[in-house]
Amino acid sequence: MFVKRIFHHDDFLKDFCELSWDVQKRTVKIGKLFRENPLHPSLRLHQLHGSLMGIWSISVTEKIRILFQREESGDIVFLSIGHHDIYKNL
Repeated sequence: MFVKRIFHHDDFLKDFCELSWDVQKRTVKIGKLFRENPLHPSLRLHQLHGSLMGIWSISVTEKIRILFQREESGDIVFLSIGHHDIYKNL
């Protein structure tokens, strides 16, 4: 997977601001790792299925996920961040 640029949806930014300081710091580190090596095993990258086809997930912590879409241009749009229940909100 090639990452050209990363954009942040307004929902992602809102959700990010609601996270604890520690998780926010971890999210920034994960974002840098994702830019450098989106296939790094610690990200646990996987595509979602069913009604969420076209959406991908990476792990920030054991319980926190980032959901994103990959555009044809190679741009990434981080859609949402949070616990597993964020899958229900898309």
